This record gives sequence, structure tokens and C-alpha cells, in this order.
Amino acid sequence: MYLRGRHLKNQELTLLYIFDAIMTEGSITRASERLSMTQPAVSNAVSRMRHAWKDPVFVKKGRQIEPTSYALSLWDQVRNPMHELSRAVSTSAFDPASSRRKFRIALVDMMLDLLWPALVGKLERDAPGVDLHAVPYTLGGAHMQLREAHVDLAIGMLEEHDHSLRSTWLAESGYVLAMRKDHPLAGRPITLEEFLDARHLLISPTGDTHGPVDSALDAMGLSRRVAVTVNHFPAIPQLLKTSDLVTALPDGMMQDERLREGLWLTRLPIEVDPISVYLIWHARHDREPGLIWMRSLVEFLVRERWQDLVGEMTDR
Repeated sequence: MYLRGRHLKNQELTLLYIFDAIMTEGSITRASERLSMTQPAVSNAVSRMRHAWKDPVFVKKGRQIEPTSYALSLWDQVRNPMHELSRAVSTSAFDPASSRRKFRIALVDMMLDLLWPALVGKLERDAPGVDLHAVPYTLGGAHMQLREAHVDLAIGMLEEHDHSLRSTWLAESGYVLAMRKDHPLAGRPITLEEFLDARHLLISPTGDTHGPVDSALDAMGLSRRVAVTVNHFPAIPQLLKTSDLVTALPDGMMQDERLREGLWLTRLPIEVDPISVYLIWHARHDREPGLIWMRSLVEFLVRERWQDLVGEMTDR
């Protein structure tokens, strides 16, 4: 491997390893965590890069760092070989009990309600030094965050896929129609006409008024009135209890007694394709021991909890 016409020395190979971590993480702090190095040690390595490569490599932009044109060009040449080399020689084990790792996971708030209590409890028992940070999930946003290494994992629907992303299926859910218990439509099956005439509530992280139910209605040449949207799942029960709104929600989620209290649940009068939830990560983390451990833990906890909830589903 050559760098500006010179054969790389062993020291420069070490610097490339640190350089790759900084470029991948986009932060000296996160790179130091990834490499299990102190932040001053990584900063000192950056100083050595500047001297060895005769380029600033990284420049400050506000509170962030930005790679120079030379750094971007260098990373284009070395990142794939570096990742392949890391995967080939990686034999390090991940020890949850002693790790001080930080994990950033993008997920929607209803999945946070489902997963976080069990995951936090597991970390407190088995990995007390591990930190866990939730990041808001949107379809395009989470995928870009994975590609740019702003998050380690994402949990949600998967509408786009390319060679840079990996995924595993976690769960599937149909829909249930929810409304307050004394709603005029409660206590009996709802007809299609009543469904179309109702005022609908839609959870929409982006504010879009078109969801899976609307796609099903489109195929039938029908439409409904989405009167209210919210971007925060826990707001839904209170809105339903204090209005004549109705809403279609994943059936498994509504088996949480805290959410279901005071509500009437029934089946939709139309067929709506079930939603699938995936665990998604970037290909560069395929064999990274810490991410393998966290992926396995998340996969087990989500499937266990979702299966319990969906298994309890009854028409009320």
C-alpha cells in the first residue's frame, strides 16, 4: 500500500487504523471509544498523521471536525481494504461485564417502549458500564445515519436496501382499530362505511398523512379522512380517550395494559398488509464483536416481547 508515492511504514499503518476509525465515526471522541483508546491518545495520533502525511487531515468546523480533501481521497483508497483486513484478523472478544462501550440505536418511540425497559434491565445486570442512547428513527434518516456511522443499529421498517446495509427480520404485526370505550362505534364490529366516515388519527414521524391503511384504501379506490396526525406514539391513548377519533395501530403494541386502558379494540373492516420490523446495521459492523453481542441481545428481547404481546391479542 502506498501513500503519496511512499511505501507505508508500520507506524503509518497504525495511523491508518486510527484514521479509519475517525472517518467511520465522524468524531475523535467516538473513535477513541471504538478503539478503546483515550481521547488524548487519538488526538496525538492525528498530530502524527499531519506530520507524516504533510496535510491538516482534519479541520474544526464549529464543534465538529471535517476531513480535508486529502483525507477524503485517502479514505476512498483505504477504507475497503482496512475493513476487510479488520474482519480478517479480528479475534478480539467483547466482554459486556467490563466494557465501557456506547451504543446508539435509531428506533421509533413505540419500539422504544417495547424494548428499552427489558434492554436497560439486561445492561444493568450484565453490562453495567455500557451506555445506551436512543436516536429518532425515520426511514431515510436512519439508513443515512447508519451509512455515516452516526448510529450503530436501527430498528424499524425497511423500504430501501443496498450492499452497504445488513438486516434481519424481527417481527410482523397486523393492525387493530382503537377508540375510546364509549365511542359511538364501540362495542360491535365496525362497517366499512362507518370506518370511512370516521375521523382518523395517524401516527406519522414525518407529518405525512398517508400511511399503510391509506395505501390499502387506494387499491380499493377509497379514501378516509386523516383529521389528526401525531409524531409521538404515547400521545395516542389520551387523544383517543378525549375525542371521537379512531386509529389503526399495530396489534401487538396495543396489548400493553397501560395503553389499552379505557380503549375499545376491534378489527379493521379492510385487509391491510402487515408491517415487518427489521434490525438494520452497516456492513462494516458484520463481525465487530460488540455489535454482534448487541444485535443478538436486541433480536432476542424484541422477538420475545413481541411474541408475548401478539399472542395475547383478542378481539375486544
